[in-house]
Amino acid sequence: MIPRNIEHLPDVLYPPNEWAIVETGFDRTWMGNAETLFSLSNGFLGVRGMFEEGRPSIEAGTFCNGFHETWPIVHAEEAFGFARTGQTIVNVPDVTLLKLHVDDEPLYLPTARLTDYERTLDFASGVLRRDVNWSSPSGKQVSIRSSRIVSLEYRHLGVIVFDVEVDTDASVVVSSQMVNRQDGVAGDEPVGGNGHDPRRARGFVDRVLNARDHHERDLRIVTGYATTNSRMTLGVGIDHAVETENEWSSTASWSEDLGKVVFVIQARAGVPIRITKYFSYHTSREVPGKELVDRCNRTLDRAVAGGYEEIAAAQRTYLDHFWERSDVVVDSEPRVQQAIRWNIFQLCQASARAETTGIPAKGLTGRAYEGHYFWDTEIYVTPFLTFTEPRIARNLLRFRHSMLEKARQRAGELSEAGALFPWRTISGDEASSYYAAGTAQYHINADIAYAVKHYVEARGDDDLLVEVGVEILVETARMWVSLGFFDPDDDTFHIHGVTGPDEYTTVVNDNTFTNLMARRNLRYAAEKTRWLLSERPDDYARLVHRTGLKEDEIGLWERAASSMYVPFDEKRGINPQDDSFLEKERWDFAGTPRDRYPLLLNYHPLVIYRHQVIKQADVVLALVLLGDEFDLEQKKRNFDYYDPITTGDSSLSACVQSILAAEIGYEEKALEYFRYALFMDLADVAGNVVDGVHIASTGGVWMTLAYGFGGMRSFDGNLSFDPRLPAEWGGLDFSIRWGESRLHVVLRHDEYRFTVTEGPPVLCTVCGSAVTIPDTGELTVAPPASGGT
Repeated sequence: MIPRNIEHLPDVLYPPNEWAIVETGFDRTWMGNAETLFSLSNGFLGVRGMFEEGRPSIEAGTFCNGFHETWPIVHAEEAFGFARTGQTIVNVPDVTLLKLHVDDEPLYLPTARLTDYERTLDFASGVLRRDVNWSSPSGKQVSIRSSRIVSLEYRHLGVIVFDVEVDTDASVVVSSQMVNRQDGVAGDEPVGGNGHDPRRARGFVDRVLNARDHHERDLRIVTGYATTNSRMTLGVGIDHAVETENEWSSTASWSEDLGKVVFVIQARAGVPIRITKYFSYHTSREVPGKELVDRCNRTLDRAVAGGYEEIAAAQRTYLDHFWERSDVVVDSEPRVQQAIRWNIFQLCQASARAETTGIPAKGLTGRAYEGHYFWDTEIYVTPFLTFTEPRIARNLLRFRHSMLEKARQRAGELSEAGALFPWRTISGDEASSYYAAGTAQYHINADIAYAVKHYVEARGDDDLLVEVGVEILVETARMWVSLGFFDPDDDTFHIHGVTGPDEYTTVVNDNTFTNLMARRNLRYAAEKTRWLLSERPDDYARLVHRTGLKEDEIGLWERAASSMYVPFDEKRGINPQDDSFLEKERWDFAGTPRDRYPLLLNYHPLVIYRHQVIKQADVVLALVLLGDEFDLEQKKRNFDYYDPITTGDSSLSACVQSILAAEIGYEEKALEYFRYALFMDLADVAGNVVDGVHIASTGGVWMTLAYGFGGMRSFDGNLSFDPRLPAEWGGLDFSIRWGESRLHVVLRHDEYRFTVTEGPPVLCTVCGSAVTIPDTGELTVAPPASGGT
């Protein structure tokens, strides 16, 4: 992988803190990155880390998961089956604005004289706080403190507490606003498009949100909107509570793009002012905006009645439970522990209330990738949720199942049977306009099937398998036998014209990752349909009714799986990425300047496609996900071949390379890649953190800790541990859910301790030996180097 410079957050501005990100000074050069790093979200509602003053900002944004506008995809040259309708997440009205004026002078950070400044994102409380002491132009000392929450407990609710105090009598004005930014205006500069970076979201030329309904009462403003093309509806509202002994008055006004309540306070020295701003968002594909206005009103009624303290207490309780289940502790430098918790906190924020939706590639921290759902969720995020938050993992699998009918239609468009899930989507329709690196990634079917298998085996959840899983398995298996073919000469099964995870090598024959994952998909589909026929015949009958399944189809899946062709090069002892990959010329890495990466922004696709050069782990990912099919020597040979030609231009690569490097004993390289993944956003390794958090990479960080250094694996319902604890770490602690049990794992260089903290005993393998971890007490195992198990 191409070396990256990891420049940590500057300690002078962001000192290490194991439970928070703390910003100790305002620095405009870091502002765009900070808007991402200080984002708040609950999986439904996301608010970037903008200042309450509104300006300056780089990429101001507020997003509701799944709320999108559609637009026609215009192809320079048309062809049958191309995606027709684009989908882009909408930057919904911004409610964070609380513009402060003291004696008619506005607080504007770039020019303000600040005697004190601190902003803190607290992982334990889920609160974003900012404390500012401002010396106004007239010399008055103004203390400003804000506390912001996007509620994890209450899906549609957020709150800001805004405290102001002056040392000398002054006229204080606070303009609380709800602003609908239109025409692609995201921050101080209009975002009219994405340049030539396909990762960035497009801007909108025409109006997106149209006000349809409005409610105004006292200090409350609520508006209902409808999008122009997708016809989705949105309700957004704000309400306020004022606590002060100063005299004050307010006026409210509203237009389609701006609603505001202006507070005028005759502030006396030392007399505090507190304005609590509650905000609510509701969205729908079908419900009229007027009903969403009513829902916002009900949410705001409850919030105002309970007050900020109730919301803050519920937030803390939610996170107490989350960290009990999900915390990972490493005995290393504080900066590493801080980064680990920041990454895990992002997983919480991206998924906690992602109910009836997927998880966008950037979560709700930015508009990059248009707010689309990819395979990232099933392969990089669902493992964390399966082992720590199974309720959310179940919801995500149900959401994929909800797209099944559109996936069937898409398969038909591409002349295949079964179902083909969209490569990138919000609504369930394919939104990838570049088929070579998009639609051709048929492996998404197997990735979803893999997530079903992994979840069901880890949880023992046969009910979810019957509810949604087996139908997904049937339709994805049908697609594979339709897409592939049996060679008439040797009866091997081949899959041609596909793209694997590596988007620098497209539309190839027999991509190793795809064939291996399809084989696992086919085998599991056959296994579980036969199990359903035998053990739950009534459910099997219902499956046949829904899918038209015929029993001879199952035999065909088994035959295709057993005959699956998997490329292997006898001379090198490796698995070629596809059947022609090794015939290509190697990329000239020595002659490629560092500023020409990522390659996709600097070279025509055809230049890239004709070379051996890899954007992200492909074969190496297969070795991790399907590690039970390869021995250690095979893994080492493949890693040694592919690692030098992997650019790491994708944030999905470093974590996977770290996991395999740890397994094969490359400790130094495993730590190097782990640091790339760990600081992907905090150190802006990819150079685009301003566009949002790399959510899949945050999931990969957890996988690297648990799978890589913790040595945890689960294949075919069997749990095992073979730790690879780095010499420079004193220890590694984490917890998982396995079946109905909760297991706490403590790894030290001289001993491994396993404790069942909830549920029945756990059977597993530790360093190759079968053990039973009792439901009372703990099991201690000596590492092999200390005398074996």
